[in-house]
Amino acid sequence: MVFNLLNNAAKYTDPGGRIWLTVERDGQWAVVRVRDNGSGMKVELVPRVFDLFTQADRTLDRSQGGLGLGLTLVKRLVEMHGGKVEARSEGAGKGSEFTVRLPALPAETESPQPARPVGPPEAAVRVDRALVVDDNVDVAESLTWMLEGLARELRMVHSGRAAIEVAGQWRPDIILCDLGMPGIDGYETCRRLRRLPGLEKVVIAAVSGYGSEDDRRRSTEAGFNRHLVKPIGRATVEELVPSVARA
Repeated sequence: MVFNLLNNAAKYTDPGGRIWLTVERDGQWAVVRVRDNGSGMKVELVPRVFDLFTQADRTLDRSQGGLGLGLTLVKRLVEMHGGKVEARSEGAGKGSEFTVRLPALPAETESPQPARPVGPPEAAVRVDRALVVDDNVDVAESLTWMLEGLARELRMVHSGRAAIEVAGQWRPDIILCDLGMPGIDGYETCRRLRRLPGLEKVVIAAVSGYGSEDDRRRSTEAGFNRHLVKPIGRATVEELVPSVARA
């Protein structure tokens, strides 16, 4: 989450600019602030900056790091942890500031709390292996995090070519694959995966920022089992991952 904010600040701050990161406690909140003196935002854009694909005066060619998913993921992750995030900017060319508030642990406890077991209960595991394919590192990490506890082993790759190589050797039970990847896109990746021995019936879900009827039709024709629209929540992933017989 903090990495996403720092990456966003660096993306829109010219060489020689400055980025500040501060952390403090404010009552029941842990407050993280990321501020920069970069390109800033138009005032009217600020209320929409966490919306999917919001970019001011920019095309969707990924020349500045993708389709604007990073901030959407930040908002989703913060809210999943019971927090809130807000953005501020005094206008274009005047820098930006993002403030995250997360529930803080009590400053003092009357007695030590018993240690919690690390990781999810074994009964929650549904599949042996899950593979995430997305050229956007932030999105790939978020999807992998959502799969934790649902699969015994997780892997993440960032290109269609790598997905084909890993899947052919590793034989995952489920694959979440981005569609808009450079080089070999998600559609062609899925078609090639289906031709690999042992992967004819693997569950492959398309992951995209677009979900029109035509988008879903193309996914089905390419061999995908499901078409998921970003941003994706944990509940969607849980519904997708099939239950398997336990050994």
